[in-house]
Amino acid sequence: MTTIYMDTGKHSDTQQLVKSAIDGEIIRLEMALEAAHRRLLIFEEKYGVTSEKFMMTLSAEDLEGQDDEYVQWAGEYQLWQRLQEKVNRLQGIEYRDSNILQPT
Repeated sequence: MTTIYMDTGKHSDTQQLVKSAIDGEIIRLEMALEAAHRRLLIFEEKYGVTSEKFMMTLSAEDLEGQDDEYVQWAGEYQLWQRLQEKVNRLQGIEYRDSNILQPT
């Protein structure tokens, strides 16, 4: 988990502005995740395996499109994983006022 400490001073709405910006990024990332998921479903339905299983067990020779299709599927899966990781990290952010003492 990440904690963001802010000394907002006389600008008490700064924390909310930062949180809103991060929430907006989460929404954009979730939209990209959904689009990547739809692209993954095409491969998963075509070959009857999850992308996770594909990455563990299949090779380019197992696919009709061979190398091109393998690279597409693997790339899309890696993109989906990176997007998911970013969403998880952003959703785990905690916001604190640096002027309030934290328990030790």
